[in-house]
Amino acid sequence: MTADRGGTESPPAGGVRQRWRERRERFDDTFRERTVKVRANAGLAVQAGVAGGLAWFVAAEIVNNPAPFFAPIAAVVTLASSVGQRLKRTIELIIGVALGIAVGDAIILVIGTGAWQIAVVVTLAIIASIYVGGSPSLFNQAAASAVLVATLSPPEGGIYFTRFFDALIGGVVALIVMTLLIPLNPLRVVDRAVDPALDTMADALSDTGGALARRDASSADAALERLRKAEGEVRTLESAIEAGRETATLAPLRWHKRGVLTRYVDSSKYISRALRDSRALVRRAVTQIQDAEPVPPSLPEAVRELGEAARLLYHELGAGVEPQGARDRALRAVGAAAQAYSAGVGLSGSTVVAQVRSIASDLIAATGVEMTEANQMVRRAVGRSSR
Repeated sequence: MTADRGGTESPPAGGVRQRWRERRERFDDTFRERTVKVRANAGLAVQAGVAGGLAWFVAAEIVNNPAPFFAPIAAVVTLASSVGQRLKRTIELIIGVALGIAVGDAIILVIGTGAWQIAVVVTLAIIASIYVGGSPSLFNQAAASAVLVATLSPPEGGIYFTRFFDALIGGVVALIVMTLLIPLNPLRVVDRAVDPALDTMADALSDTGGALARRDASSADAALERLRKAEGEVRTLESAIEAGRETATLAPLRWHKRGVLTRYVDSSKYISRALRDSRALVRRAVTQIQDAEPVPPSLPEAVRELGEAARLLYHELGAGVEPQGARDRALRAVGAAAQAYSAGVGLSGSTVVAQVRSIASDLIAATGVEMTEANQMVRRAVGRSSR
């Protein structure tokens, strides 16, 4: 080490380089993660941009409104808030804008503008939206529209009905953009949501199988924590399914995707359920290790096979092939779990075996097999392994 003029020691050059490498690696990881997010949402960004510009053009150049700021606002909010249920949100947005404008214009016209007037206008706009049975989205839009009316352009000589028509123009333009001009690929939307959900489940189950074999409770607990954090992926998957179904229904250019999308839609509920059940399985595996219960060698194998079944399911669904590999792996997991049960397991081990069977049934159903038949296949696999 060397000393500077103040008598303090400077850090070793190797330590500085190490910290620099770590920071660069963190930056690279963050940049890659955000690049993936940008690619995933690039279509949505283009839709919102085109809709905002087109809504302004229609309202200003065709309808001849000199300041149609509500038109692009309505278009962008409709498209950029999130995917899925856009038709419902467009209707709510128009109602919310209308309520906000009506309340804002009427109240501000009587009581004037100012801080307390804005507070009154926002309160009354939300109360009015509650009376019409609106959702939080409608509440927010009504309140935001009332604030815009009261601050940017308060009424002077009466209620401005052109503002409502601007919102209507924006909503209609947004629907045209998302259904006719630039419809998203519904399969891509769903695929991007299915991938992390199944990938998280596959990794967690594979790691849990290894943890059971090594009796490593900390590794199993780490897998459990990843599954807890993946609850958001379940919600993302459900939202993506809704968005894909909506696009395939409304967009003529995407009608040919409806057949393949139906398979994803049918699979999604079983994938969501399997992901949640995996969390219960891993939690019991942690307890099994901590309580020093018996762990027959076939039990870790069963959990790992289940993880491979989830991984194969994603690849086979994405490739559009018959997911026979996923079915076979799921049934092998059931057979290995049945062997473990016969060899002798404790209370938590019995629960792990039961969860293996339950998740296997869901994964097999996600391959397109009727749930009744999937359960029968699992029972047959148990019977063959118990002989």
